[in-house]
Amino acid sequence: MTGRRHFLKTLAVGTAGLAVCPWGSGRVLAGGRPEPLALTRLSDDLVIITGAGGNVAALSAPEGVLLVDCGSSERAHDLLKALAALPGGRHVHTVFNTHWHWDHTGGNELVRQAGAQIIAHENTRLWLGTPIFVEWQNRSYAPRPAQAWPTQTFYTSGSLSFGGESIEYGYLPQAHTDGDIYVYFRKQNVLLAGCVLAVPGSYPILDYSTGGWIGGMADATQKLLSITDDKTRIVPGVGPVQTRADLAAEHEMLTTLKEDLWQLMRKGYGADDMIAADPTHKFDARWGKPDQFIASVYRGLYAHVRELRGVV
Repeated sequence: MTGRRHFLKTLAVGTAGLAVCPWGSGRVLAGGRPEPLALTRLSDDLVIITGAGGNVAALSAPEGVLLVDCGSSERAHDLLKALAALPGGRHVHTVFNTHWHWDHTGGNELVRQAGAQIIAHENTRLWLGTPIFVEWQNRSYAPRPAQAWPTQTFYTSGSLSFGGESIEYGYLPQAHTDGDIYVYFRKQNVLLAGCVLAVPGSYPILDYSTGGWIGGMADATQKLLSITDDKTRIVPGVGPVQTRADLAAEHEMLTTLKEDLWQLMRKGYGADDMIAADPTHKFDARWGKPDQFIASVYRGLYAHVRELRGVV
């Protein structure tokens, strides 16, 4: 069956050139100029900014602006310039990090310098402060300076009020990473789901190097379904705003493939054998090429094999 060396080669080929979340860096135009940032207004005081890395949500209020994620370091100054045009945008008051990945936390240093507090799960703080080798990318990440670390962390859930908006946030264990959170604007019925919600046309990323796996993703999407309704607008980590029906489709795919691929593993299949068996064929029209996803699922299942066998 598939050996470790061949498995890593498969991942390296499948992920060459990818950002941690697909589309995460924004496009580069002719002459090397980055794509201009674009603002999509969801309400009078809530906009989504794209092109800065991952999606950035900005909620304006008299006390300043609250962000969910803050893009990549390369676009951080451009992001602050775009925010300055928003009501209250010259003062970044609070930032949520939905997980540790560079295209969502790259602006942390600048917003800290601007006086913002940064809220994240404790695991995100730990990852930002340690060297990381992401095996499926074959890429190393240096520890971020203390200025980039969250100023406030939590373990389960929390809430706050900002500009008259009730904001709820909670932990989504071991999903895309082991530090994923959601942020829910209850009054506006807008859910920020980070990279737990996949990009249209692409299977979700399971960053098993920092704790992500398919079982956690299935549980996370179930949790998000439980706090949404048919009118909820769901903002993923990258890509366009989605609906609860999109989230439900991802949940169905994840729960089905978790079981199907686990059964193949029990038969002795390795990653390449799983890919060759074409277990995802009924989902590929919606989600795209599955090879990287299957290889990452395999690694995550292997890490949780005792749990899956009911040993722990």
